[in-house]
Amino acid sequence: MENKGLFARLAEFYREDWAGTTAAGPAAPRRGLESPLSSPPFPSADWSYGGSPTIGESDGNVYPLSTAINGAKSRTKVYGWIEPTVNGSTSSSRNAPETNDIYSNRLELGQAVVYVERLPDSVQRNHVDWGYHLTAFYGTDYRSTTNKGYFSSQLLVHNRQYGFDPVLEYVDVYFPHVALGMNLRVGRFISIPGIEAQLTPNNYMFSHSLLYSVDPFTDTGALATIQVTPQLVVQAGVSASHDTAPWVSDAKAAFMGCVSYTTRSVNDNFYLCVNGINDGIYAFNNIQMYDATWYHKFDKNWHIATEVWEMYQRDVPSANGPIAPETGTNGANCEPGLLRCFAPEWAMENYINRQLSPHDYLSLRSDFLNDKKGQRTGYAGRYTEGTFSWNHWIGSTVQLRPEVRFDHAFDRPAYDKGTRWNQFTAASDLVFHF
Repeated sequence: MENKGLFARLAEFYREDWAGTTAAGPAAPRRGLESPLSSPPFPSADWSYGGSPTIGESDGNVYPLSTAINGAKSRTKVYGWIEPTVNGSTSSSRNAPETNDIYSNRLELGQAVVYVERLPDSVQRNHVDWGYHLTAFYGTDYRSTTNKGYFSSQLLVHNRQYGFDPVLEYVDVYFPHVALGMNLRVGRFISIPGIEAQLTPNNYMFSHSLLYSVDPFTDTGALATIQVTPQLVVQAGVSASHDTAPWVSDAKAAFMGCVSYTTRSVNDNFYLCVNGINDGIYAFNNIQMYDATWYHKFDKNWHIATEVWEMYQRDVPSANGPIAPETGTNGANCEPGLLRCFAPEWAMENYINRQLSPHDYLSLRSDFLNDKKGQRTGYAGRYTEGTFSWNHWIGSTVQLRPEVRFDHAFDRPAYDKGTRWNQFTAASDLVFHF
């Protein structure tokens, strides 16, 4: 392949990958617990935690573009994906609060993403190492990643269908002699708790749960992740509050901390987090979040993932009062006569996942959200959804994820701009990795 041009080498990679003739490389070195899952087909081989690469795991990933550029010989890798999506819906205008396919009955570009990344070597315990990550992100899904202060006028001022967002920009520094290893991340990164993430390959399904659709997306700050024992990881850090750049007026110093514990059998993982904790006084997405996630593996083919959270803000402007809420946010349905009030919500979800083959799995998600004051969705009340998805890989570079989904609002019409109690969608994305 070395004597061929860039595009010929890229085409050769895909031919071999889709034909299943790509030569397997040596197993990537690692220390600590074994991986509980296979990836592919699942998004991750490990019970993942946010805000850090998995300490003790090397970067064994091989990407088409990096291979075509230099044979994947550099520790800096360039890769990404293109994700066209399509959905059919009983709603005629918007599918909200469903994401990512917020626009009803459309064929569109969900995400076109380029990563430039260098992972620190956290397998070795001899020297300090470093890494970094830069992202260029374009598509309709920028609506779910927008962080006030990072090109946010595209959504908050102009409400554009498509937009650009540099979703992730951070530096990692790995300290090998702190416990069994510590990673310090500084910059902008995905909000650390939970099962789902906004970058589409990191999810079990194409669409997101109601739980994820209304929680924080990205934070800017510093986070330390410490491998205390092979089973125990602790995290602590500070941010400028959720979805807010440090240089805007809504920025507020906030604490985040998590504990991740995996059993010796690797069949169970518990991940408990507090996220964005400060005075909780209303500002742009100044959400106070308490999150718990449990993963359980029954056998090599079956596992579940369960998450529950509670969130709130204080002194949220009344949706029916004279105080205008922040652009891009909702007021709260306060009691009559109140100008501001406490706005809480809670949610829970469960995934049941069944691996069928090295290239296929089925996933069933059930989900409940109680948006008590309507501050997250715009309509106060209880919601539920159920989604069934088939996930299929072609080689290791193309994912197809068709799904069917049913949503229901219990207390008032909340779908299709507040005109429907129920919503049915049939949708799919195709993720082409490069």
